Amino acid sequence: MVDWSGGNDRGPKPKADAIWVCAARDGVADAPVYLRNRALAEAWITDFINAERAAGRRVLAGFDFAFGYPAGFGKVLTGSDDPFAIWDWFAAHVQDAPDGNNRFDLAGQINGLFPGIGPFWGNGLKRDIANLPRKGSARAGHGMAERRQAELQAKGAFPVWQLSGAGAVGSQVIMGLPSLARLRKRFGKDLCVWPFEAQNAPIAIVEIWPSLIAKVIAATQPADLPKDAHQVFVLAQTLSRLTPDQLTAMLDVPINPEGSILGLDHVSLLTETVLGPPPLRNDCFAMPQGTHWTPVDQALTHLKSRLSVVVNDETIPLDQAAGRYLAAPVTAARAHPPAANAAVDGYGFAGPAPDGVQVLPLVQGRSAAGAPYAGDVPAGHALRILTGANLPKGVDTVVLQEDVTATQNEVRFHGPLKKGANARKAGEDMTQGQVILETGRKLTPADLGMMAAVGVGQLRVRRRLRVGILSTGDELRTPGSAIDDGQIYDANRPMLHALACDWGYEAVDLGQAPDDRERLGQILTEGAARCDVILTSGGASAGDEDHMSALLKDSGSLALWRIAMKPGRPLALGFWGQKPVFGLPGNPVAAMVCAMIFAAPALRVLAGGTWQEPQSFQVPAGFTKSKKAGRREYLRARINNGVAERFASEGSGRVSGLSWATGLIALNDGAQTIAPGDLVTFIPFSSFAA
Repeated sequence: MVDWSGGNDRGPKPKADAIWVCAARDGVADAPVYLRNRALAEAWITDFINAERAAGRRVLAGFDFAFGYPAGFGKVLTGSDDPFAIWDWFAAHVQDAPDGNNRFDLAGQINGLFPGIGPFWGNGLKRDIANLPRKGSARAGHGMAERRQAELQAKGAFPVWQLSGAGAVGSQVIMGLPSLARLRKRFGKDLCVWPFEAQNAPIAIVEIWPSLIAKVIAATQPADLPKDAHQVFVLAQTLSRLTPDQLTAMLDVPINPEGSILGLDHVSLLTETVLGPPPLRNDCFAMPQGTHWTPVDQALTHLKSRLSVVVNDETIPLDQAAGRYLAAPVTAARAHPPAANAAVDGYGFAGPAPDGVQVLPLVQGRSAAGAPYAGDVPAGHALRILTGANLPKGVDTVVLQEDVTATQNEVRFHGPLKKGANARKAGEDMTQGQVILETGRKLTPADLGMMAAVGVGQLRVRRRLRVGILSTGDELRTPGSAIDDGQIYDANRPMLHALACDWGYEAVDLGQAPDDRERLGQILTEGAARCDVILTSGGASAGDEDHMSALLKDSGSLALWRIAMKPGRPLALGFWGQKPVFGLPGNPVAAMVCAMIFAAPALRVLAGGTWQEPQSFQVPAGFTKSKKAGRREYLRARINNGVAERFASEGSGRVSGLSWATGLIALNDGAQTIAPGDLVTFIPFSSFAA
């Protein structure tokens, strides 16, 4: 999405009234890019489209200026109603340089082609221009409609004839159409223009107007991002969250030589999409055909490629951000250090100091942190300076106080000492405007300290993921309650609840569901209304009492995965009330292992983070084992004196092994014979929470 400008070069420092560009894919937007003039913008957009096409992706590029004029304008200007003839005319006649352009003179020349006075107005120059009135009220008899049909429908949209003043868009049109004409010629048949042509090319350029959703853009505006930058960020992210059917419906309008505004008839959809996260596709769990026993790596790759964030954004204070996922990149509000300063207590002077004894007269006063020295230090003199204090003019080097002999009037020390010794340069750690953290980062206490150091007080994060925890089965009872023969205590619910909290999410206890399909459906419906994702345990296979699988199958969204792993195997995945459901095995050991291997990375993506493999280590085995080929095995294990020990029993009924262990040993799918001292892969439990 492109926020255009009709003005001159805006300089190297990002400005509010300038060109801003933002790209998004799959509902996640990059940081907005500042482009100081139209030549740089056109080059950036061309390079971006080329890169996307080389990667095999289609491109929808939106520009926030009108693509056409009211009916009849082209006939007067070019002798044709073809909108592309208008584009080519402007491309041939506009003179554009970073420090100036001829848009006002050109508008006056065009007005001379029309009867009466106008239609263009708003001379923004000090000198008068023939045929170009300064006020719209001075126009008369030109014969053109004041607005296109799109502006009549879009409440608050300004007409294309106004060239200067508040709300003027006419200059952007005149200075934007030449760039569009060149893009069209450059990409040829690979590019189509909406709504002038059928949308059958891999590159489509469309007209946008962010003010269609001005209220929600304003409601999400961060304090440290210009409005123009934020609105292309929001619009790019929003359009990339639409389903293919939604976007197709939005583009499905009659060919219109005046042009139109994308989303003009779909404002409510755009608004809802801004405020809410993108929906997951109901087929995202469906594995390819012919995968009866699915290898672990194939299942993980499939999940990674099909999941996306499901929670919306919010702006919060820095001190509340630990453990949250960034929804937008964070830039340094100031440099760190903000000024050159002393790294030690000592005496500052202009270096270097040559070999031998140095004697420097002392300047009266000192520089301390928070109380910098206000004057200059003459060459050949020194100043008392403390750690963290700004270096005053004339000082670039500091000698440690332990290395000097000082009196009230002078300091003595032995050289040599390099220029810049014991001093920190301004911005040597972080520079103002530098991106210091990227979208998807899970914020750590160290991150908060870094952001605080460069003045970041608020940031855009994902709302905390709400994870519903549900156990199923008539045999289950709450720990501590009375119990009869044939009943067992529910170990999974407190275990999975604690896992979700440990991973940084908001766990929602959905209780226990009986083996009653209707009641289970009611509980799932209630849970889907309260949660973003649901983790269930039990009923994940295909037996008579596996009601979870049956319900998801009846909803048309069941993907029953038979994973080639031990412990584990059955995973029932699907949707209930458009919320993803992970149906884990009922066995506590299998439930915890499957939650760590599959749910942990998946939940991270749903929460707004990046897919992340758990950190593992190669350690010597302290056991022997012979393993058959055909499936991945995870052994409960812990490290003792640098050696990996495994739990005495591999039986999935031995839940005590989960408490005994501090991690898992992962044995690959092939056959293996392990002897003491052989290297094995150890994954600490803590790695799944990273």
